[in-house]
Amino acid sequence: MPGKPRVFARGWIRFLGLSPATCLLVFFFALPMGMMIGMSFHNPSSQGVSLLSYSRFFTDGLSLLGFWRTTLMSSLVAISATLLAYPVAYYLARSRGRWRSIVFAIALAPELAGVVLRTYGWLIILEDRGFINDVLLHAGLISSPLPLSKNLFAVVIGLTHVVLPFAILSLTTSIQGIDDNLERAAQILGAPRHAVVWHILLPLSVPGLISSFLLSFTMAASAYATPALLGGASFKVLATMISEQVLFYIDWSFAAVMANALLILMLVISYAGIRFEAGCRQKYQSVAGGMK
Repeated sequence: MPGKPRVFARGWIRFLGLSPATCLLVFFFALPMGMMIGMSFHNPSSQGVSLLSYSRFFTDGLSLLGFWRTTLMSSLVAISATLLAYPVAYYLARSRGRWRSIVFAIALAPELAGVVLRTYGWLIILEDRGFINDVLLHAGLISSPLPLSKNLFAVVIGLTHVVLPFAILSLTTSIQGIDDNLERAAQILGAPRHAVVWHILLPLSVPGLISSFLLSFTMAASAYATPALLGGASFKVLATMISEQVLFYIDWSFAAVMANALLILMLVISYAGIRFEAGCRQKYQSVAGGMK
């Protein structure tokens, strides 16, 4: 009996410790999300509950095009950011010299400038009279400017630059958790470097790869400034379309439907990534158990 009050008090202390974070999540995430979901069923004309906005979303070709364009754009950004971040993250995780600090500072340097500033930088580089086209035109390699801006290519380049530092940090943390003695042991036993990377390093860093992909995907899918500036008026993704519905058309119900579609897309991709990671982990554990 004397131990019961102590256990009860300990439980209350844990509850109180979680209360501030729980309140923040409820009032600034759960409550707004619930209001947005409820708003998507609102019919502006009859002021009642209706599925009209959902019907419009699934029958409107422009909305569906924006949804699939958002999926493609985010996937390309996530793949490119993860691939570019992996060698940098491996160097940061395994090096110990002063060059590590320099590379780390260079990797995080883009975060010192705002997203809009970085996007304008890429606009100056990629536009028709930008740096790349001017160099190629003056060198006589092309006769007319290449279409490097106002398209999917420009948006993927700009967003990859935005999310790359986060992908590097995520992968660095994952690779640091892998014992480097495993790589040394494999090399001592005669395994070539590419075999060590393919059969040891990559399977063990799958959680970091998945987290880097998911983080990059969600950041790219919800980005607004970069697609609006580098994509131009004709490049419509869900984030820019939601902004148009709220600011220009004052159609909050249809904007809420698009926001719900974006949320569902992120949840589906996140769930698929988590399940894939769990399957890889289970496969690795079964192989390791069989070797024992």
